[in-house]
Parts: sequence; C-alpha cells; structure tokens
Amino acid sequence: MKVLRFILQKEFRQIFRDKTILAMMFAMPIIQLIILPLAANFEVKNVNVVYVDHDHSSYSQKLINKIGSSGYFQIVATPSSYLKGLEFIEKGEADLILEIPSGFERNLVREGSQKVNIAADAINGTKSNIGYAYLNVVLADFNRDLDIQFKLPKQAPTLSSSLITISSTNWYNPRAEYKYYMVPGILVLLLTLIGGFITALNIVREKEIGTIEQINVTPIQKWQFILGKLIPFWIVGMIVFTVGLTVMYLVYGIFPKGSLAVLYLFAAIYLIALLGMGLLISTFADTQLQAMFIAFFFMMIFMLMSGFFTSTDSMPDWARAISEFTPVTHFIKVVRLIVLKGSGMKEVGKELLYLIIFAIVLNALAIYNYRKTS
Repeated sequence: MKVLRFILQKEFRQIFRDKTILAMMFAMPIIQLIILPLAANFEVKNVNVVYVDHDHSSYSQKLINKIGSSGYFQIVATPSSYLKGLEFIEKGEADLILEIPSGFERNLVREGSQKVNIAADAINGTKSNIGYAYLNVVLADFNRDLDIQFKLPKQAPTLSSSLITISSTNWYNPRAEYKYYMVPGILVLLLTLIGGFITALNIVREKEIGTIEQINVTPIQKWQFILGKLIPFWIVGMIVFTVGLTVMYLVYGIFPKGSLAVLYLFAAIYLIALLGMGLLISTFADTQLQAMFIAFFFMMIFMLMSGFFTSTDSMPDWARAISEFTPVTHFIKVVRLIVLKGSGMKEVGKELLYLIIFAIVLNALAIYNYRKTS
C-alpha cells in the first residue's frame, strides 16, 4: 500500500499545483449552476401574436384584452388583413396569427357560435404547439364567460346546464416552477463534465510529458495505478457535489426532500463509474486532443439522451435502450426523485444496482486496458 500512497500524494500535488484545473473544478461549476438554470428555461412565455380584427366590435376588443392580459402573449401588431399579418410570421416577428372575421359579435349573440382562424409559425414546433394550446385555453375561457353572461340566465338551472369546476393540485412542485426540474439535472451534468473530461486527460498527460515510462518500471500493480488516479478526483467530485447542493439551496432555495445519505451514496457510486469511464478513455488515447474528442462524443450523448432535456419515455425504443446504457440517465432520475419527491432507497434501489454494475464494468475495463510495460 506504500506504492499506492505515493501515487495519491503525487496526484494531489499535481492537482493543487495547477491553478487552472482548480478553477475548472470549483469556480466554473458554481458560476454555471447559478447562471444556467436562469437561462435553460423551457417554459413558453411571451408568445408574439398578430391580431387581425375584421369586426372591430366590443367583443373582439374584449378578446384582444383577454389575450394580452393572460401573461403569456404579446400583441405585436393589429394589421388590417391576414396577408399583412403573415408578413410578421415571415420576418420572424410573430409566432401566431389570430384572425377575427366580420360579424364576430353578431354571430356569437344570435347564433351562439363563430369560427376564428389561427395560424402558427411551426419552425419552432414546440413553441407553436404550446402557444396554440395556450391560445385555445384563452378562447375557451372567453367562451365560458359568454355562456355565463348570455345563456345561463335565459334557461332554467338543470343538471345538464350546471358547470363542472375542476380544482387541480401540483404535487412536489406546487407553483410549477421550471427551476425545480432543471437545477438538479444541471448539477448532475456539471459533475459529469468535470469528472469525465478531467480524468479522460489524466493518463494521457502522463504519456505526453514522459512520466508514464517512469511509472511503468515501478513495481506498482495496474489496479493500484488506476485506483491512485481515481481516488483524488473522486474526493474532488464529492466536494464539487457538496458545493453544488449548497449553491442549489442558497441561490434557489431547493433542499433535498429525501435522505442526504442516500443522495451521497448514489453520488459516490456514480462518480466511481464516471471516473472509470474517463480513465478508460485515457488508456485508449495517445494525446490529450484525442481524449478530449472521445470524451466530448460521449458527453454529447449523455446530455441529449439522459432525460435532462426531454423525458426518455418520449424517445423511440432504440433511443430509450441507448439511454439505459448511460449512467447519467439513472443518476439524473435518482437526483430528481430524491431532491424533489423525497424518494427513498425502496423507490430508487433498482437505479443503485445499475450504477454499481456500471462502476464495476468501467473500472475493470480501465484496469484491463492499461498497458503497463516494465
């Protein structure tokens, strides 16, 4: 174990001598965790609407006021025709066009119905679909107001004409704030980027500066060398994770509802798996540039297929199968469940088994692939 102790001393000295690495490992995650959740917000607000009013009645004016006061729409223009409104869509200045036909008020009062035209800019499919749905909700609410104002007083109150009131409750995130969903995921991704990139460059750096030959002629075993490379960055990773949880609480007021012990257990095993993957990449690469490109390839897959941006349930079967073979998918799921829902080991025990398997396999491959020549 003396040899392992010497390797650990060497690694810690290298870490603390390099001020750039220290800044990357501590300052960057703190800054990014403060800024990114404010920018990475997928809530659709400020939908730009062009309102084409051919009726110019009191009803059409009430409708435009209702749309503008909803908090989700901005009336950017009120052109005189649909074709002029379409120009705003073509210039990218509007997301929706709502066209009110002539006779809008008359038909609503006399016949009780009237069709309107909605056109959406579908370049951004998500925004157009959600904006269209929001606008339909506003129109439905406008219809209910008309029903109450004109239809109900004229008819006897019967069971069929009674209104059904729906009362909804948001569990685990009562105010439906997107930051509660994004912050835990961003913390996991930052931990993944730091652990994956830095360890991927670790052994390669030894190759480039020539110290790997000196290490190879020592009596150190391959598993001792890999363990000596893993332990320092595992400790650093756990410190970064603790700092991230502190920032999450101080800046966003998010404190884990579940057990901190369970959360740290998962973080510890996840870091072992992640660092093992980085060391495995480092044993394959001959230069730091090669290691960076290989690590970047896997990090992109982890980010896009981990369920951070979109739920894995909405992915095709083949993509969902790939996501199951990435440790970050399981860790993001666990962190969100523990932090937001307060889940315990009973609910996330299956994910722990996945991470343990990943940790064993990736580190075993890193030890096996490290070519030690004496």
